[in-house]
Amino acid sequence: MPPARGDRDARREDVSEAVWRVLAGKGFGGLTLRAVAAEMGVSTGMLMHYFPTKRALVVHALDILERRSAERPRRARPVAGLAALRAVLLDVLPLGADDTARNRIWVSSWDLALADEGLGAQQAERYVRMREALRPHLEAARDGGEIPPDADPARLAAACVAFVHGLVVQALFDPGRFTADEQTRAVDDFVRMLGAVPEN
Repeated sequence: MPPARGDRDARREDVSEAVWRVLAGKGFGGLTLRAVAAEMGVSTGMLMHYFPTKRALVVHALDILERRSAERPRRARPVAGLAALRAVLLDVLPLGADDTARNRIWVSSWDLALADEGLGAQQAERYVRMREALRPHLEAARDGGEIPPDADPARLAAACVAFVHGLVVQALFDPGRFTADEQTRAVDDFVRMLGAVPEN
C-alpha cells in the first residue's frame, strides 16, 4: 500500500537527502535505486513507491542539484558591470570543497543529458537561463564604457559561459594546476580581455 500523503512528503525529503549523499560520493554514474535504498537502509521496493524508474530518480536528482545550486552562498554583487560579472563567474567555479563537489555532480550529469532527449532539453534550458543571467552585467559594462560600445552582450554572455565551464572542467581534472588562486587569476584575465575584444 502506498504511504499516506504526509508520510510520503516526509519520506520524500529523506529520499532527497539520500540521493544527495549518493551523488556527492559517486556522481550520477553511481546513482541507482539500489544505491539510494542502501543509503537509506530500506528496500528497493519501498523506494519505488516514490521513483518507479531510474529515470524518475535522475530527474529528481537534477531538481535537487539545481535547487542546491540556486541556494548556495554567493559573493556580494559589486556595482553593475564587469565587477559584478567577475563575482558571478567566481561563484560558478570549484574554489572550495562544497563548490568542487557540486561541480563534480553537474559534470557527471552531462553524459545522461547527452543520451536522453528530454534531459538534454532541460540542460539546454539551464544554459539559456545562465546566459540570460549574465547578459545584464554585460549590458551595464557596455553602457558604462567598460567594453566596446558595439559589443553584443548576448554573444559575450555565451563566451563567458563557455569560458567558465571550460575552466570548471580543467580544475576538476587537474586541481593541482588549476588551484583556487589560478582559477581566480584566469577569471581576472578573461574579464580584462572583455574590455579589449572588438566586435566583428
